Amino acid sequence: MTPHLPLALGAMNYVEIIRDASFIELAVLLLLMGVSVASWALIAMKATQLAKARAQSLTFLDTFWKASRLEAIYQTAQKLDASPLSKVFCAGYEELTKLAQAKEGGAEGAMAERLGGIENVERALMRASTSQITELEARVSFLGTVGAASPFVGLFGTVIGILSAFNQIAEQGNATLATVAAPVGNALFATAAGLFAAIPAVVAYNSFVSRIKVFDTEMSNFSADFLNIIKRHFFR
Repeated sequence: MTPHLPLALGAMNYVEIIRDASFIELAVLLLLMGVSVASWALIAMKATQLAKARAQSLTFLDTFWKASRLEAIYQTAQKLDASPLSKVFCAGYEELTKLAQAKEGGAEGAMAERLGGIENVERALMRASTSQITELEARVSFLGTVGAASPFVGLFGTVIGILSAFNQIAEQGNATLATVAAPVGNALFATAAGLFAAIPAVVAYNSFVSRIKVFDTEMSNFSADFLNIIKRHFFR
């Protein structure tokens, strides 16, 4: 009778793997399954968030460079709440509005302009940019942690499984290929589970970090352009 060898994931008897697994092996598999599900949920959420931010940012930039009045741009920007660029603009515009109102206040306005002026707008833009980067990066580090730690967690489960298998073989006193292959192959399933959890997390993490860096650069460039515009028109 030819022994059944788990040569591929498709040939494995998963019910048998779970039934023969020790408590530690089951805990490792459940942990990896949990972080894998959480990773895929986070990947879907972040991909949707970044795609929406990209689409609305393109809409905002088109409005910004075509409109002739800041008030009209501000009204459009308030509707594009998923765009980091629109939120940066809103922060700068609101600070500029406060300065304009203070300037109409006479002596108090002159004092406010001496104490801040364009620097206040610049700081508002910087704070908004930092806040948007923090929001975009939220929970992305979890994917990096899953990608880095999951293979080692799976390897730990494999080592425990192999130790348990060899202990059983030693007790039975039978070390033929038929008795060794199945339990060792089942133990290696934990390593495969670790890689299954890690690979998508690493790919998604690198992709998201790269896209967030693009947003960071775009916000810096937009802030510089916006400051140049208001310097020419409001601080001459």
